[in-house]
Amino acid sequence: MRKPARTTFTRICIIFLVSLLVLFATACGGSSSSKDSATSRSAEKTLYIYNWSYYTPDSVIEAFEKEFGVDVVLDYYASNEEMFAKLMAGGQGYDLILPSGDYVSIMKNLNMLLPLDHSKLPNLVHVGELVRSKATYDPAMEYSVPYYMGAAGVAVNTDFVKGYAKSWDIFADSHYANRMSMLDDMREVLGDALASLGYSVNTKDAAELEQARALVNAKWKPNLVKFDAEGFAKSFSAGEFWIIQGYAEAIFEELPENMWSKVDFFLPEEGGPMYIDSFVIPKGAKNINLAHEFINFIHKPEIYAQFLDRFHFPASVNPDAEQFRTTVPFYTTEEMVDYEQKADLGDYLQEYNRAWETIRYIE
Repeated sequence: MRKPARTTFTRICIIFLVSLLVLFATACGGSSSSKDSATSRSAEKTLYIYNWSYYTPDSVIEAFEKEFGVDVVLDYYASNEEMFAKLMAGGQGYDLILPSGDYVSIMKNLNMLLPLDHSKLPNLVHVGELVRSKATYDPAMEYSVPYYMGAAGVAVNTDFVKGYAKSWDIFADSHYANRMSMLDDMREVLGDALASLGYSVNTKDAAELEQARALVNAKWKPNLVKFDAEGFAKSFSAGEFWIIQGYAEAIFEELPENMWSKVDFFLPEEGGPMYIDSFVIPKGAKNINLAHEFINFIHKPEIYAQFLDRFHFPASVNPDAEQFRTTVPFYTTEEMVDYEQKADLGDYLQEYNRAWETIRYIE
């Protein structure tokens, strides 16, 4: 399950330290050939995957192990920053990792990834056109293959909230003050504000960013109990909040199924930030063939449908899986058409951080 925590200051520090490490390693010239470290194909018996917590159903893992006669070992992280920090601190031995799009860009630019062999991935034919168009960080899937495309939205308890627009401006409705929360996530909240104003969630225009900051502080924040990236689903389930921003899979996981009909989850019509988590093979991977087999296996439509059913996700990445699913998704692929992949902002991330500080800690 995707965890929304993102720490901006930590991310800036990590990227700065990584740059120093890469320069140092290059100067020392102490790297060894990844070809020399790769095991023979016949020795590939264990696949090591570094993944988001609870993001791949057990049934899928077990089916892959049975079909290929191998073991899969999973290690988990709760944020891109945690994953990245571990790798740069010397974490090795993984054959597959699932970073979000902005981190695919960072890892590719730091020469951390192996190119993919499309001849071993015939099931890429099932990857849909929408996600291909959104994955601008690697449009030819040279280094990454999308696993899931999604977005944070709004959950409304319809027992208490009536007559609302499916818009980010729901957080400006003072009738529900002290019954609302938004994510403690800079890119999500500022991105929502930017989208509601008609701007890109990745803008580098100072005036646009200032308008978004002012909107959050003046219109949304006064009605919120808090910004919460960890307990939002539990608080909503307990009835503490009636309107929250969050991830559908986390929210409905906390709710008894007999309460689902009372909840309206939607992606606001103005658009907003979205994420694409993708498979990548890191340099130094020992089981490269098996990693390709796993990516290809996941994108069999009948296998991918098991993933959709487990989390009630839309078939946004693999539309051909729709015919095999048995559940109704919490939101639709069509709702994501106007959503925008969060891009790596580079040095301009500092400007977002300054704006976020006024929202969280000053005004």
